[in-house]
Amino acid sequence: MTSTHQKHVVVVGAGNAGLCAALSAAENGATVTLLERAPVARRGGNTAFTAGAMRVAYKDEQDILSLVPDLSAEQLAVTDFGSYDESQFFDDLARVTRYRADPELAQTLVSGSLGTLKWMRGLGVRFVPIYGRQAYQIEGRYKFWGGLTLEAVGGGPGLVDFLARAADKAGITTRFGARAIALRTGASGVTGVLIRSGWQEETIGCDAVVLAAGGFQANTEWRTRYLGPGWDLAKVRGSSYNTGDGIRIALEIGASPAGNWSGCHAVQWDLNAPEFGDLTVGDGFQKHSYPLGIVVNALGKRFLDEGADFRNYTYAMYGRRVLEQPDQVAWQIFDAKVEPLLREEYRIRQVTRSSGSSLAELAGKLDGIDASAFVAEVEAYNAAVDQSVPFDPNVKDGRAARGLAVPKSNWANTLDTPPFQAFAVTCGLTYTFGGLRIDNSAQVLDTDLDPIPGLYAAGELVGGLFYFNYPGGSGLTNGAVFGRIAGAGAAS
Repeated sequence: MTSTHQKHVVVVGAGNAGLCAALSAAENGATVTLLERAPVARRGGNTAFTAGAMRVAYKDEQDILSLVPDLSAEQLAVTDFGSYDESQFFDDLARVTRYRADPELAQTLVSGSLGTLKWMRGLGVRFVPIYGRQAYQIEGRYKFWGGLTLEAVGGGPGLVDFLARAADKAGITTRFGARAIALRTGASGVTGVLIRSGWQEETIGCDAVVLAAGGFQANTEWRTRYLGPGWDLAKVRGSSYNTGDGIRIALEIGASPAGNWSGCHAVQWDLNAPEFGDLTVGDGFQKHSYPLGIVVNALGKRFLDEGADFRNYTYAMYGRRVLEQPDQVAWQIFDAKVEPLLREEYRIRQVTRSSGSSLAELAGKLDGIDASAFVAEVEAYNAAVDQSVPFDPNVKDGRAARGLAVPKSNWANTLDTPPFQAFAVTCGLTYTFGGLRIDNSAQVLDTDLDPIPGLYAAGELVGGLFYFNYPGGSGLTNGAVFGRIAGAGAAS
């Protein structure tokens, strides 16, 4: 008579990727222990600091309704969701990563996106359209742009809450304050995890491990070693616990590193934000309405094309550009014409803002800027704006400012209507792009490119998908898709 052995899976990290892995493993019959280095009050990893947007391939409004079935007839009547099919998602991912993204991982992400969000909805996650941030109301109708349409209700903290409730309901054991410090191996591959709670160490034996502990962005030494000089000066947008533990313990047993180790997701972030993320503010320190204005450095000069593409395709690389400027500071400049279109993060209490009734008055309030050069730069920019082209923030409108050292390709509006406002920004590092090499089943490969038995990985500690940049909202989707695959693989 044979007895069936119930698999024991340990998941390291309780953000979106780890929670999805744990839920998938439990759904596939495993007993699951979920390890979270943070205390319960700071649970959720980087996920808790996001706005909860998830990029998903969809054919039409019916696909959107499968995820948000409670949309009213009135909402549907004034909304153009358009379509964003798998080929568009794949092409966007390939284009912004300069065609370096692993095509098989990319295809797995893209083709699994809709099914995974439906699976998450079945677990209790609720989604809503991102009105306001991804669709401007023009002539009474909302038109979604940039391939980003849905977010979790309650943003990143809401997503964590939904998944954590589902994990509790599924009988998953979550241990907080439990830091994974080494993997145990034997003849059959990975056999357990050495953890530290306080300074007490213990080994948890298991049949398989899923690593989902995030990147190394909160490790000042690692990010300076791998990203390069100056990155020790960047702010960290999210969790202070993402110091590369999951990557390190896998490399120590021979896992293969992969991906863009000198690259990262970094945005324009409030100059006076704290060193690490603040859960009470979340992603409110970000400043993502820059396509509507201009960005200048301490020399008073523009240094990037604010209208090169939709915000979704430029914001993750423009933090690096700010870090390269004198004193790692820049100012986003707007006038009264576009002020109503600025995102909600420009209106929070914790914002570094100056205003003036003239450009000269504004310049006098910006510490460290070359005031006369700034005024001259704005005047030259204003003169270059092609005002014959109508402004439309819902499309790449071709309203450009050309003939400048740095052109602006779309959404170029003259800065001529007071009051003028400036928002001081620096670089906010979201997560690092270098990590572990996995195959399509989310199994970690060793340096001989063979699968390591019993070891899987998902989320921000996986390398090979994002290079230089990423399409907005694809990080959470990546964690969920590969977390689901990793959990199922570990349970089998």
